[in-house]
Amino acid sequence: MDLADRTVGFVLLLFSISLFSYYTFWVIITPFVDSDHFFPAREYAIFIPALAGVTLLSLIMIFVGVVLLLLRSGKSKSKTA
Repeated sequence: MDLADRTVGFVLLLFSISLFSYYTFWVIITPFVDSDHFFPAREYAIFIPALAGVTLLSLIMIFVGVVLLLLRSGKSKSKTA
């Protein structure tokens, strides 16, 4: 199991480094080169990370809300029993 965890971690690390490198080149290099072939429009350089951040924060808040509701319902049932 330890080897599988390390493999998954390594793959996630490579994916993160690749994504960060691509985004960095997209934001820094595209003003200086013809970007029609390799990169999307520059407007998306702000829109996509902002959308990802809002989605991530929303999912975190939903998770926290569900956990708090489950904890509250668990405490109220244990008091009545």
